[in-house]
Amino acid sequence: MEFSTLLSHITSSKLPMPWAVFDLHVFVDDVSAKEHLVIALGDLSTPEPVLARVHSECLTGDALFSQRCDCGPQLRKALELIAHEGRGAVLYLRQEGRGIGLINKIKAYHLQDQGADTVEANEQLGFPADMRHYDICKPMLDHFGVSALRLMTNNPRKVLALSSLGFDVAERLPHQIEENPFNANYLNTKALKLGHMLGENDEP
Repeated sequence: MEFSTLLSHITSSKLPMPWAVFDLHVFVDDVSAKEHLVIALGDLSTPEPVLARVHSECLTGDALFSQRCDCGPQLRKALELIAHEGRGAVLYLRQEGRGIGLINKIKAYHLQDQGADTVEANEQLGFPADMRHYDICKPMLDHFGVSALRLMTNNPRKVLALSSLGFDVAERLPHQIEENPFNANYLNTKALKLGHMLGENDEP
């Protein structure tokens, strides 16, 4: 199946946010009917690399202000940096709980309350540590004519995935937030077991 047939662009609107008035674009997976979003600012079709973040949905972190992870602060920081630059995009992928879904993520939280780390909890539920995939980024970025990216991420899998899809990842920008007593073990697990590049200067 061609990538261009995986997702369809359905509609768009203005989205006033604290940092700027963004354009919100809705894409729908033609197979699963799941909606994905692009939160964009400025003209993305010009040849300069686009400041971008690929962000997987995290209801607890993004909307409920959970301190168990770094997702909400990472999302807000990305939007703020894009607004400051005046051009960029957040690809908001509906891959809750590293792909296991909301209910299973809360089950994993319960196991973490009993001492498991995030990887162990997923595995105890019968899932791989990370089930996310990034092929859906291609039709989303192709829709805007994007060919090169300055990617805000600490996850080397995202860099590799987008490069393998044919995009020029011209720069990887560390995208860290301050840890707190509730997410310190979560961040340590990301670094030790998932290979996330933490402990770097996060100024782009």
